[in-house]
Parts: sequence; structure tokens; C-alpha cells
Amino acid sequence: MFFSKKKAFILIFLVTIHSFFSTLLPVNAASLEELQNEAEARKLIPIETNSIENWPPGPAIGAEAAILMDANTGVILYAKNIDQPLFPASTTKLMTCLLAVEHASLNDMIPFSNDAVFGLEWDSSNIGMDVGQSLSLEEALYGILIGSANEVANAVAEYVGGSMDEFAIMMTEKARELGCKNTNFTNAHGLHDDDHYTTAYDLALIASAFFQNELLSKVANTDSYHFMPTPTQPDDFIKRNKHRLVNGEIEYENIIGGKTGYTSTARQTLVTCAEENNMKLICVILKEESPEQFNDTVKLFDYGFSNFQTANVAEHETRYNIENSSFFQTGNDVFGDSSPLLNLNSSSYVILPKTIEFADLASDISYQDENAQSVAEINYYYHGAFVGQATIDFATDSRSTYDFDPHLPTEDVTSEADAGKVIFVNIINVILILLGVAALIILFFVIRAFIINYQFNRRRSRRRVILRKRRRTNRFRDF
Repeated sequence: MFFSKKKAFILIFLVTIHSFFSTLLPVNAASLEELQNEAEARKLIPIETNSIENWPPGPAIGAEAAILMDANTGVILYAKNIDQPLFPASTTKLMTCLLAVEHASLNDMIPFSNDAVFGLEWDSSNIGMDVGQSLSLEEALYGILIGSANEVANAVAEYVGGSMDEFAIMMTEKARELGCKNTNFTNAHGLHDDDHYTTAYDLALIASAFFQNELLSKVANTDSYHFMPTPTQPDDFIKRNKHRLVNGEIEYENIIGGKTGYTSTARQTLVTCAEENNMKLICVILKEESPEQFNDTVKLFDYGFSNFQTANVAEHETRYNIENSSFFQTGNDVFGDSSPLLNLNSSSYVILPKTIEFADLASDISYQDENAQSVAEINYYYHGAFVGQATIDFATDSRSTYDFDPHLPTEDVTSEADAGKVIFVNIINVILILLGVAALIILFFVIRAFIINYQFNRRRSRRRVILRKRRRTNRFRDF
């Protein structure tokens, strides 16, 4: 405990001396002005989505790159320089935590090695863990996402990957699995490395996977966390989230969570998720100046929720009308009524500017065999911009369109394991088959009786002939 206080005192002393002398250097004031001028210049970077005909014009912001994307569909509502490789800083930790929950249990104890604690810049973000201490993975997640603790990210990397280098390889491989094409990770914390980079689009893909996890979303949406003393960690302290839309400094409804980031090279970076009007939007800001990363995020969320809406494909689609095609019908009713063998997925939706209608969309269809439940996908576009997708699935509803007994349960009792194995029976066809079989059986017995009667009559005729011959023979003998 004495070592922890001593180390904390030394760190505070060094930071104070560094800050004091920094304020005496006139170059800092000039640098700050230069940074602000650069941010103003970045507002002139073209916004790709503004070039789409009739697309709602997005706001000019000072970030080098930014994206607003729907997490469920991948539809991009706002795009600015989204494929430019840039430095993510601590937003890297979204991937760190995503891999952690995929490869370890929440009760696993994460030990802190000498490399994890001291293999960092002396002034980098931390929560004061010492060599030999340990945290549960659950507390480590709070340390990484709330306290942005670099030594905790290192410890998790060593525990999950076996080493920090191996974990960085896992991070890059996971990024590839998620569809990232311009991302490479060299560490778990995001401190600057020329070979550690991503793009606004790739980071949005990572964030989409991250915010699909309820636990990670909960942690990333926590304004503060109280670390209690344990046998493996003796300190009692509270860490407050620096994300202003999460901690309440900037009020914004329906925030799902987020992560901040900063290095002197990356500048301010920010990832945030919010949900409203059936849209779950991911906002990524790369290379901005404080506090504009938060203001940019608010502008983009307002832009997205105000100018776009969802439209259910099954309720609006008329070009791919499966129900009117007799080729795709199957008996689903014991009295012979038919229903579609295929149908449009009822949960599929597109995201449209509020100024257009579903009929304004173009579409193409592609057939697939990867998903056993789907036979095709319909992709929808507006002037070349992807706005959503629907799948054509095998029909699975086997419920009858009639009631035999009002007291019988009406819910579908088919188990998930039996889905796709349901056999539809047309009772009229069954009755006709049974009648045909019965007719054949009756015909068989009629023919059999006729044959037996015919043979019996022939035997009787022969006996009569024989008897007559015997009588004649006996008469001749009497004479």
C-alpha cells in the first residue's frame, strides 16, 4: 500500500512540474492556435454523402474523419473521409474488451505483471494497479472502459492472448472477421504507434459488434464506477467516465454508451452509440479538438434522427410479390388451401431519407446457399447508396387456418429443432388415396369370388357327367 501511495505521489509531482513549465512556453499558445486553425480547415473536407442526389445535407464538422452508421443494417447516413487510415487512440479499447468477453469469463482473475504495469509511458492513463495485484475480468472491463486504464488493457491482453503481441495479432484478425480492410493493431491500449491505425468505417464496424453485447454496452454506458478493496487489490477509489454524453455533462437521450480517446498525434477521438426511432446509430469521430468531438457527435445524431426513418420491407415491397406466384405455393391447410413456400423476412427494413418513399428505391437480388433458412437477398439502393437489405426465407409457419376445437391451444408447439422438418398434409388428397385403395381391395375380392364360383360350377358339371356315365355302365351290366 505504501508503494502505491509513493508511486502516485511521484506521478502527481512529475505531472505538476510538466504542466507548470508547459504553461511558460509560448510555443504552446501558438500550437493551440495552429490546432484550431487546422480544425477549421478540416471543415472543408468533402462530405461524401452530400454528393448523393436528394440526400439530406450533413453538417460541416472539424473532424478529419467521421461516420454515422446504423449498427443493425450497416447503412451509412453520414460519411466524411471514412476510409482514411488514422490513429484511434483509446477507442482501440473497444476491440480489447470485445475480445476479452469472447475468450474469458467475468470471474476470471486478471494478474498484473511487471510488463503490464511498467511497459507504458509514465504519464499514460491508468488506475494505479501494482505488480502482483489482480482484478476480476468484470472489474477490468470497468477499468478499461471507464478509467481508460492502459495497464489494465495490457494485463487483459497478456491473460487472453498469452502475450501482448499475440493479443494484438488476435485484434487484427478479429477486425478482418468483422469486415475491416484498413485496420492494424499493435497494442491493446491505443498509445501511439505508426503501425497502429484504423478508419472511421472500420471503427464503426468494430463498435457495431461491441454494442451488440449487452454487458459491454452496460459498462460503456456507466458514468462512474467504485472499485472496492479486495484481497487482491487493496485500494478504494472511484473512476468517472470522461465521455460527456455518458456522464451527463452534455444531456442527450437514448445514449447506449461510448469510448473516448486521445494522444497528441491522434488528437481527440470518440465513439458513441445512441438508439431512437428504431435506429441504432454509431457515431465515430477521428482527429478533432476538444470539446468539439462531443459537439460533432451531437450534431451527427441530431442529423440522423431528424432526417431519416425506417421502412419495413415486407410491408412496402411489391416488385417481389411471392404470394401471387403459384410456383412458390405449398399446401399448408388440411382442406387444400395454399400458402407461400417462401416469404420476405418480416423484420427486414431499410433506412430512408424522410423526403423519399420506398418506391423510389432501386434493388437487385442475389441467390445464396450460405444460410439454410434463406434462399436470396434483396439489396436496396437510393442513387447508388446502400439503404438496407431483406432476405427471402423458407416459410416456417405451420399453423392451420381453421379451428377443430376452440378449447385446444393455438400456439405453435413446433420446437426449434424441428423447424424445417414440418410436413404439410392435404387431407383431401389423403381421402382420395384411401378411397382408391378401398376400391382396389373391393375389386380384388369381387374378382376372386367370381373365379372361385366359376371353378366350383365346372367341378359340379364334371361330376354330373361322371355320374351319368356310371349309371349307363350299370344298366348295361344288368342286362
